[in-house]
Amino acid sequence: MVLDPQKVLVGIAPIGWTNDDLPELGGEIPFEQCIDEMAAAGFAGCEVGNKYPRDPQALWAALKPRQLQIASAWFSSFFTTQDAEATETRFVAHRDFLHAMGAKVIVVSESGKSIQGEQDVPVWPNKPEFTEQDWARLVPGLHRLGELAAAKDMKIVFHHHMGTGIQWFDDVVKLMERTDPELVSLLLDTGHIEFAGGSSLDMIEAFGARIKHVHFKDLRPAMVERVKQEPLSFLGAVKQGVFTVPGDGMIDFGPIARALGNIGYEGWIVVEAEQDPALAPPLEYAKKAREHIREVAGI
Repeated sequence: MVLDPQKVLVGIAPIGWTNDDLPELGGEIPFEQCIDEMAAAGFAGCEVGNKYPRDPQALWAALKPRQLQIASAWFSSFFTTQDAEATETRFVAHRDFLHAMGAKVIVVSESGKSIQGEQDVPVWPNKPEFTEQDWARLVPGLHRLGELAAAKDMKIVFHHHMGTGIQWFDDVVKLMERTDPELVSLLLDTGHIEFAGGSSLDMIEAFGARIKHVHFKDLRPAMVERVKQEPLSFLGAVKQGVFTVPGDGMIDFGPIARALGNIGYEGWIVVEAEQDPALAPPLEYAKKAREHIREVAGI
């Protein structure tokens, strides 16, 4: 079954233009260029980057002439390492901003114990492991965020991510088994699950009903192997070009799009491919991604 273009929107993340974790990548690119090129490439919306105005009125004023919407934005929780109340306080402000921008989902990733931002720590052999005590803090914390999101008729979508405690497919299984599906939904990130040796199709088959947000991210296979062999940190791999846009790497997005169609997926598909814009011109790669999604997904 094909995806319904009336129920699925295609967006793009600004991380191909300017990188929040590596400010030197695209540091010279202004916010206005980023959203101009998103619109020019044919996207309906975007996620939020570090150069975006955080005043909803100012952001709406910038996006509306370009016919762009806000799909979501990343939120780091630290339930495994910090006081839960601090995470909840930050989350409420983040939720209210996204609600004002019309978003329906909030991307959440547990950054406690994460090595994703450690430039000198190889990502492959150093994946964090959560103890039972960590899980006992994480699960009720996520449930609380789910409750806070539901108060605004929103959902949290958990982002499995390289370099975090929820990286492998088995980690996602454990998370889904231990959390309430009414309170914790899932973000499917094709690049991160395939980088971790898993399968996007297995994710859809196992958790389809809970997938409420999707990132389409591709991988360069030679770089994936290099990350394992050298080994490289997560950010080191990003700098070297491990990620790219759909249609430029190793992942076959046709079967993934059909599988999403078969489960009746509704919501956003967001292209997310952090690259060095000096090596991968953002507008060129954005257009490539948008055309590939039209070809394989019919939207």
